[in-house]
Amino acid sequence: MIAIIDYDAGNIKSVEKAVGYLGRDCVTTRDPEVILSADHVILPGVGAFGDAMGRLKEYGLSDTIKKACDKGTPFLGICLGLQLLFESSEEAPGVEGLGILKGRIKRLPDKDTGGNKLKVPNIGWNSLELKNRGRLFKGIKDGSFVYFVHSYYLDADDKSIVRASIEYGTTVDASVEAGNIFACQFHPEKSSETGLTILENFINA
Repeated sequence: MIAIIDYDAGNIKSVEKAVGYLGRDCVTTRDPEVILSADHVILPGVGAFGDAMGRLKEYGLSDTIKKACDKGTPFLGICLGLQLLFESSEEAPGVEGLGILKGRIKRLPDKDTGGNKLKVPNIGWNSLELKNRGRLFKGIKDGSFVYFVHSYYLDADDKSIVRASIEYGTTVDASVEAGNIFACQFHPEKSSETGLTILENFINA
């Protein structure tokens, strides 16, 4: 059974539908016992870093997430769910993230290296540069397009955990894998066949 963590951060229905399309059982929950007994856990999210961390603490989910990761349960953070796994974000100075992985979340630049204006947030399709397919990108071609909606991006301390990146005014660490922990800045549930393959790879991890 796959537990999708419900902390009022949006985008849950899309994840539910994608998992259901793959023929897998899932439950949307904030019950710690259900989350800790799940075979796989997904932390989705759309919204602001500070508000999301506040809700995770309010619902008593911060410790639950850390326990799930510590016990080796395959865990997938999506979009804001990726960002929350790290230490801090420029979006919410002074607010600590979960700190399960080392790195900071930074604001996307509004200009590229040539000084041309960039739209922030970055909304739309972008092609992945695969650094190391790991388990999440099995069967995925380098340059495959996935769907992004974000104003902030990950700068991971340990680049060896980065499995894919994009260029958007800077190098964005778009996906990471560290043991049983996986995360994507993009939305696999909105990324057509490529995204479904990524989700299935996670479920099979």
